Amino acid sequence: MTEAATTKKTAKATKDAVARIRIKIRAYDHKIIDQATRTIIETAERTGASVIGPVPLPTEKRKWTVNRSTFVYKNAREQFEMRIHKRIVDIVEASAKTIDALTSLNLPSGVDVEIKMS
Repeated sequence: MTEAATTKKTAKATKDAVARIRIKIRAYDHKIIDQATRTIIETAERTGASVIGPVPLPTEKRKWTVNRSTFVYKNAREQFEMRIHKRIVDIVEASAKTIDALTSLNLPSGVDVEIKMS
């Protein structure tokens, strides 16, 4: 009985020691976000970590309706839309080498990267 409890504790400690990284990527252009995602995945795989994803999340659409003129012609309006594309990449079994490589990564401008470790 005590051997089973000891085995469970060591298995849990080993599982907790492995770093799991979740990376959220946001951008306005889908080409740039795909390029950044590809760069992150290649860097993680090069350092020996296993990668889950990229998982595409629903595109956030922000819409605005604006009058074309300032005072008259209420029926003349313009509509604008801004799309925010999102992806999630999970990196499992990340080592210190993987974390160093990801922090020193050079990504294209216009890409927002949010990294959470657990």
